[in-house]
Amino acid sequence: MNDRKRELVDILNKWAYEYYVLDNPTVSDKEYDALYDELKRLEEESGEVYPDSPTRRVGGEPIKGFEKHEHIARLFSLDKSVTKEELGAFLTRVEKAASGALLTPDYTVEYKFDGLTVCLTYDQGKFVRATTRGNGVVGEDVTAQVLTIPSFPLKISYTGTLEVRGEAVIRLSVLEEYNRAASEPLKNARNAAAGAIRNLDPKITKLRRPEIYFYDVNYVSGGEEFSQVEAHEFLKKEGFKVFPYFKICKTGEEVIEAIAEIEEKRREIDVLTDGAVIKVNGEALRAEMGFTDKFPRWAMAYKFEAEEVTTLVKDVLWQVGRTGKLTPLALLEPVELGGATVSRATLNNFGDIARKDVKIGSRVLVRRSNEVIPEILGATEHKEDSREIEKPCVCPACGAAVEEVGANLFCTNLDCKERLVAKLDHYASKNAMDIEGLSESTALLLAEKKNVKSFSDLYRLTAEDLADLEGFKKKKIENLRTAIEKSKTPSLDRFIFAIGIGGVGRVAAKDLASRFTSLENLKNATVEELIALENVGEITAKLIVDFFRDERNVAELEALEKVGVAPVWSETKKEGVFLGEYVVLTGTLSGYKRSEAQKLIEERGGVCQSSVTAKTTLVLAGEEAGSKLEKAKKLGVKIISEEEFTRFLQENG
Repeated sequence: MNDRKRELVDILNKWAYEYYVLDNPTVSDKEYDALYDELKRLEEESGEVYPDSPTRRVGGEPIKGFEKHEHIARLFSLDKSVTKEELGAFLTRVEKAASGALLTPDYTVEYKFDGLTVCLTYDQGKFVRATTRGNGVVGEDVTAQVLTIPSFPLKISYTGTLEVRGEAVIRLSVLEEYNRAASEPLKNARNAAAGAIRNLDPKITKLRRPEIYFYDVNYVSGGEEFSQVEAHEFLKKEGFKVFPYFKICKTGEEVIEAIAEIEEKRREIDVLTDGAVIKVNGEALRAEMGFTDKFPRWAMAYKFEAEEVTTLVKDVLWQVGRTGKLTPLALLEPVELGGATVSRATLNNFGDIARKDVKIGSRVLVRRSNEVIPEILGATEHKEDSREIEKPCVCPACGAAVEEVGANLFCTNLDCKERLVAKLDHYASKNAMDIEGLSESTALLLAEKKNVKSFSDLYRLTAEDLADLEGFKKKKIENLRTAIEKSKTPSLDRFIFAIGIGGVGRVAAKDLASRFTSLENLKNATVEELIALENVGEITAKLIVDFFRDERNVAELEALEKVGVAPVWSETKKEGVFLGEYVVLTGTLSGYKRSEAQKLIEERGGVCQSSVTAKTTLVLAGEEAGSKLEKAKKLGVKIISEEEFTRFLQENG
């Protein structure tokens, strides 16, 4: 029995390492579960559980409190720089120390993750305990919590005493998934990770699914001296999860380039990061530079501008979109965030307001990602004068009754002016009919002054109609009418996107155009035919069918036809290295923007998909590729790296 238990433990740990550390599963969940159940049964029969058994990772009963534990070696924190000048001063200090010691400096640069630092101890090759950093000398024992995390080994080959450091994080996608089902959503990934580890109930830790990225060897009993590169390789060799980005730099200029690369790519990865960590690589120079009371002089954290801040909610406005949906927009006390002054933030719907406990006059946590409007993550403090946000009973734009559908509110007036203006603005947008000069403000002017109520009304406007509008001179009138006239022959996919069918974005519009090749064919499509498409689900399929059954929509499409709008479908014969391939892009590409890579594939005959399906024939996998890569491997889909992608392009023009 013991031989079989040992065999099962080794097999299951190997599979877990492939799944959780390498992101490269070699067996199905069903196969893993079958052996896991067998191991559990054998352990129950024998009453013996090996120290490295995967069954130890199941969350146990809540603990009464955290015990204090003194680290074998002190865990230093990092000095921080927030300006290029401070970073430059650090690099200068390194170069001077290297010159004085007749050494040549080299550096490593890594992502700085925003989570909770943990220290894991091993003895005689076995995992002993996990602790928080604490004050660097004494931390809290969180062994029971960390045991629920599968991204570290319970047994290693190093047989001395060892301490390793890592950062406990919760992936942004995992946090989003957790919040969708949670009665109390977590405000951000940093607090979620800290709360998961520093929680007295290990079951809560397991439920939140944290991971640990390891980055340092804190202590080895054998007295070995590790450079940062050697520490990184040691951690990988022993089966610890490390983040794939690890840059070795020979000069200060290369360090600055690596930091710029991290700053550019950080919003594309699935982990919250707030900077970069720069370390002197070699032990000799580290020893020369030494430590302060708090920091190693040979390391520096370069912090990016904050992407999360707190501020006060001054008021909430309700905006009406083209579908009639009412969206709350919070007016904020202006605050600097990500290099810009933020005074507005979005809230998805009234249900979102309730979940996040947002009130007027309260302090809230705001996040800004990419260049989109900031988002409120939740309330952090209520004031004495804080007041509830009232749910609108009527449309704030037209006064019509409001209909509640799920967590969303909708204006029931199809002729609501604000709704009409949003529809016109969308219709004229660059990815739709591309009517240059027809902005939201112009759409509002036309609706108010010229009684424009539909798309087709735009094509009936004369120069005389526009002449008395404020700000419209001869040249502007000519340009607008030319752009409107030019829009009469759009590609079919642009037209489908422009007319505003619920649930149909640009990708789905392309699929619909390619499958049905004419508006007439699309009008007669059934739900079953629509669902068969790659990017059309059942809800969207029903919305499409309902759209073409609506008398107002049918009348408007006929009116557009009468004024000369004629969508064009032309299938371009494609050829190239990706001809016939259905390609999914996943992970972070270092040499291409995602849209650029997609364009290169499509220009060479490929079809880009948003997710891996039975139809997928090829996956282009960058760094930090996740579930899509995992699914592709399970389905046996061919996978290429960015290097192979570049070679294909170079070899085939």
